[in-house]
Amino acid sequence: MAKFRVVLGRVVSAPERNDQPFQLLGLGAARANPGASMSFDPPADPLRYDPSVEAMEKDEAETTQGLIEQMRKIAEITYADGGHALRGVHAKPHGIVRGELIVPADLPPVLAQGLFATAGRHDVVMRFSTTPGDILDDNVSTPRGLAIKVFDVAGPRLPGSEDASTQDFVLVNGKAFATPNAKAFLGNVKLLAGTTDKAEGLKKVLSAALRGAETLIEALGGESGPIKSLGGHPETHLLGESYFSQAPIRFGDYIAKIGLRPISPALRALTDAKVDLDGKPNGLREAVSEHFAAQGGEWEVMVQLRTDADTMPIEDSHKPWPEDKSPYVPVARLVVEVQASWDETRSPKINDALAFSPWHGLAAHQPLGSIMRVRKAVYEASQDFRLTRTGCPLREPASVAQIG
Repeated sequence: MAKFRVVLGRVVSAPERNDQPFQLLGLGAARANPGASMSFDPPADPLRYDPSVEAMEKDEAETTQGLIEQMRKIAEITYADGGHALRGVHAKPHGIVRGELIVPADLPPVLAQGLFATAGRHDVVMRFSTTPGDILDDNVSTPRGLAIKVFDVAGPRLPGSEDASTQDFVLVNGKAFATPNAKAFLGNVKLLAGTTDKAEGLKKVLSAALRGAETLIEALGGESGPIKSLGGHPETHLLGESYFSQAPIRFGDYIAKIGLRPISPALRALTDAKVDLDGKPNGLREAVSEHFAAQGGEWEVMVQLRTDADTMPIEDSHKPWPEDKSPYVPVARLVVEVQASWDETRSPKINDALAFSPWHGLAAHQPLGSIMRVRKAVYEASQDFRLTRTGCPLREPASVAQIG
């Protein structure tokens, strides 16, 4: 007998499986074919990791505390307004899916580092989001985010995640962070905290104006991160975007930035594709759901190895690393099959139970630089706030089966 499932109010056919209770996250999907073999051309002599590459700011502890307080302010405002504890940033989810990370057996030694040192397949969970800490109409168009949790990862752990076996990557669809360091970021967050959950109608008007300005800038060959972050991001499809760590991480013996780009034809067709958000406050979520209800997707996981200390700074995350000196090169593939990416009954509970942090993972992928260092305490404070308000335990799952 054919089985069916409901996706955003529509009944669609689903393949016969013995694991229907986990269909929301795509559990039990057939192991995907990773497609054509990848082509590797890494830099010949990347710089090696050494603890001395980091230089802590003299007032970094005060900056960290300031960020915790401002993120708490955002969370308190949204909690008072909606009665539900949200993340301080990336509060609005647009889809949560399960996939598989495939690490090939033929990686060159310089790329076979950390998680990628051993060939194999790992279950993953992916959470698509946008950056604000309040739940806004999607017409207020802001940068897109993607958090990835990789399961069954072996090796020495980062402090605070010793009992887990996961590796998180927290990515945004821009190659550089909005500010050079944590102190400058604190100034931005103070501005966001002051406007959280206020005058959404005015935010829509401002977003439309900023999108027009960004369109003009891009037509002239430029791009403005500040305009995008304030609501001027083009109204494009989340699934056509490429995502980046923006700040560096340790990559085993080396240092790198992490990226993810779509490679399957259906996803590549969505790159720069405009999404109709007129009268659709959750239009991005609907677009993601519509895609995954009909077809899956495939991405390439990439790294950009650090090869030059002068042009590839550790402490300034606002400065992109030049790709003519070190291009992004593939290290793995990420495959997602047909599934329901959002369900109004179950997905909010899954969203509450999940926590992502670049500090959840292997010591071989230690986050580096000012922005990354402050994230540890800031993310932990945000998770504590959500725990005390929702009563939902934020235990790190050991497998996808423990989610939902």
